[in-house]
Amino acid sequence: MSKQNDLMASVGARMLENGHRVLLAVTCGRFPKRIGGMETLELHTIGRTSGQRRSTMLTTPIADERRVIVVASKGGYDQHPDWYKNLSANPDVEITRAGQTRKMRARTASPQEKAELWPTIVSVYRGYEATRSTPSGTSRW
Repeated sequence: MSKQNDLMASVGARMLENGHRVLLAVTCGRFPKRIGGMETLELHTIGRTSGQRRSTMLTTPIADERRVIVVASKGGYDQHPDWYKNLSANPDVEITRAGQTRKMRARTASPQEKAELWPTIVSVYRGYEATRSTPSGTSRW
């Protein structure tokens, strides 16, 4: 991507995330519970350089009582998203889903796990199909 495209993608992602936060605040967490067929969640990490708590609004194509799967695609960017870099440096995270926050330990799915998860992930959200060749991985807790 060109620098201009990188900037536009970054601005667009921030606008989407901030819009999501505003909607959650205004509706007391009732909307949006799903985006693109995926459950919404808030990921809390520790900044890898700042040491400060960071929060990011994400979606999960697969979530149950024992695991939450997120895709670190950054909209097809050729770099990992900051939240992924943060959890790679410090895998102790918190996840807020449906108003409940719990501590979890993040890890990147192995190539075999990703291959097994990918058909389900893409069946939930077809937009991920184009991100298969990006360096960003699938993270799971």
